[in-house]
Amino acid sequence: MAGSEDRLEIRALTEQNEFRDAVQLQKTIWGFEDIDLLPVRLFVVSTKIGGQVFGAFDRTKMVAFLLAIPGVKPGGKSYIHSHMLGVLKDYRNFGLGRRLKLAQREEAIARGFDLIEWTFDPLELKNAFFNVERLGAVVRRFVYNQYGTTSSHLHGGLPTDRCIAEWHINGERARTVTAGGTYSRPSVEARISIPADIAEIKMRDPEKARAIQAAAGADFTRYFREGLAVIGVESNSETGTYLLGPWESN
Repeated sequence: MAGSEDRLEIRALTEQNEFRDAVQLQKTIWGFEDIDLLPVRLFVVSTKIGGQVFGAFDRTKMVAFLLAIPGVKPGGKSYIHSHMLGVLKDYRNFGLGRRLKLAQREEAIARGFDLIEWTFDPLELKNAFFNVERLGAVVRRFVYNQYGTTSSHLHGGLPTDRCIAEWHINGERARTVTAGGTYSRPSVEARISIPADIAEIKMRDPEKARAIQAAAGADFTRYFREGLAVIGVESNSETGTYLLGPWESN
């Protein structure tokens, strides 16, 4: 049984046994086969080259983790690429994802970074809401089949199409949202809607799910080419909707 929230601890990972636990969590959370796992040596390398490895613990049991590596943009700008964050199913109502991201943000700011990026599946509407509305990220890029087809049951055999979240951690939007405030979004000029039951559709009708995924990908690509960004996410019992409008970093 999951522990109470007040005894869940977030801290940096440094030991080999902790890295091995994080590898095991990948198998439990995503159902990855060995070929798709991030190995222990990547966790080790990340801690040596300026990356970030955090874990969440219920007493001595690791129940969530985050792995990030440093990156360099064209032109030489440094940033953090947050590659993987996972939380055990029984611990997903304790705010651990947000606590891990806030710890990541605090540590990155302390080292002089102002941008963290990561990819996410646009069909995972809960993740989209979390990224945009709870953290203050925006999205301006879309990549088709980023990782190829994986062994994870969560991906349902679909191409791994991904949105790229940009978290400008020193910007007004991120500062306001992470402090619990409400950010006044720019005007909405376009919307992309996904059925709220997309997870069930992936299981019962993969061809329909692929058609929904392809249509959304075409819309993201077109709107991003026009200079719009995802600036909000709304949801109800029937759909999750991406709100797109003009945006510039600040």
